[in-house]
Order: sequence, then C-alpha cells, then structure tokens
Amino acid sequence: MKYDVREIIKMVYQDIGFEDITTKALIPPDKLIKAKIISREKGILSGIDLVNNIFQEFSINTSIKKHDGEKLAEDDIIMEIDGDASTILSVERTVLNILMRMSGISTITAMLIEKVNNNVIIAGTRKTTPGLQFLEKEAIRVGGGDTHRFRLDDCILIKDNHIAIVGSVKEAVEMAKGYVSFTKKVEVEVESTKDALEAAMAGADIIMLDNMNPDEIRNVLNALENKGLRNKILIEVSGGINPDNIVDYVKTGVDVISTGYITHSAKSLDMSLEII
Repeated sequence: MKYDVREIIKMVYQDIGFEDITTKALIPPDKLIKAKIISREKGILSGIDLVNNIFQEFSINTSIKKHDGEKLAEDDIIMEIDGDASTILSVERTVLNILMRMSGISTITAMLIEKVNNNVIIAGTRKTTPGLQFLEKEAIRVGGGDTHRFRLDDCILIKDNHIAIVGSVKEAVEMAKGYVSFTKKVEVEVESTKDALEAAMAGADIIMLDNMNPDEIRNVLNALENKGLRNKILIEVSGGINPDNIVDYVKTGVDVISTGYITHSAKSLDMSLEII
C-alpha cells in the first residue's frame, strides 16, 4: 500500500506547533545523540518503513533492526537512530504513537488468524480512525489480514439504508451492476435468508450476513445450497465478532469474517525510545 508520507509529516509538525518549548529550554543547539526504539512486549511489528521515512524527513540517521511483519520479543531493539538531539526529542512521541498503534493492530490480526487456523479470510472494516485509515489498513495487511475496502470507491457495498431508499435488494443490485465497471465487485449486506437469496439471484458477487448468529448463518448457507447458488457467491459475515466467539463463526463454513474489533479494540503495543 502506498500512503502519502507528506500527510504523516504534517501530523509531526502539528504536534510540534511553533516550537517544542521544553526541548528548546533544556537542550543546547547542535547537540548530537544516539538512541534506540525498543519493544516492551511481544507482538508483530508494523509501521517501521513509515517511521524511517519520518526520521529521514528530519535528517535523522536510522538503522532498522526489525522489519514489518517480524515477531517482536520483550526488549527487542527495533531501530537505532542518531542525529540532532532536539529534533529526535521533538518527533519522538508522534513516531512512537504511529508505530505502537500499527503494531497493535498487526498483533491482534495475527492472533485472530492463528486462532482460526487459516480456515477463513480475516478482514478489516471501515471502522477506522479518520485520517489514519490507510495506516490501520496497512497494519491489518502486515498482520496477515485482508484490508477489505480502503475507500468508498473500492467496490460496491449495498447496505440496509441504500436498500431502504431504493426499495428492494434486487433493484439495488441491478442498479449497481448497471452503473459500475465489470472490474468492480458488488456486495450486499443482508439480515435475512430471503434477502440473501434475492441478492444471489440478482447477481451479487458477495453477500455479507450482518449481525447473524451462527445458527442463522447456517440456515442461509443451506438455503443457498438448496437453490444451487452457494458456489456462485462469496459469503462474508460481520457484526459483533471478537476473539471469544470467532471460532463459532468459522465452523459455519463462511468464506470471509470481517471485524471492526481488530481496529477499534486494538491495544497499542508498548514501545519506548531510549537515549544510548
């Protein structure tokens, strides 16, 4: 994934403001130091290339010791840096926040994938932090998950409010397929077996079963199977899925599990920057 480094750099400057008054008051100009970024707990690293770009923007020398996707142990050295002390101290917090946030998402994504034993695709949702969605989606990818939609122009996803305005699942699917290129998939969010069958017969590529329990999901899959439609469509489930219940959803035989848990409930991985 390509992100706009310039937008991330803006965040650093916004955090600094007119000046870092603490550092300005305490640290002499042109003071050179060496430092290292250390993991304080186990996890999966994500965001190191972005952090490297930030340091380069501020003329800080870097030496990467761990790469995106690698496992971290407690007290692992992730990166060594050297350069102007004032600059390092001024960008420290923003750099660590990005690295810790992305690594936390990668860690929980990898944990869920291991929990389901790779028997289903684990995908993110658009329940991301505004302004950071590309970084959070990248962290999902690094953790082994599927990014789902980055933006609204990635694919058609017909939701309940669209259907309420249009009038029916069938009409919504037909309108969508008539509007977009053949290169775009059409997905429909449904909450009943009736709507799932209607979406499949209308030519949807993906059906998302929203907020259904495992028994309800099995009923939908059986109905699609009886109509000869199951193998013609991908089935995604979403809504309230977390580490405690995800295995129950895997056992239903769906193709994709999407969960906002890996972004909205991810705990930042603990890291620190220490002067050597």
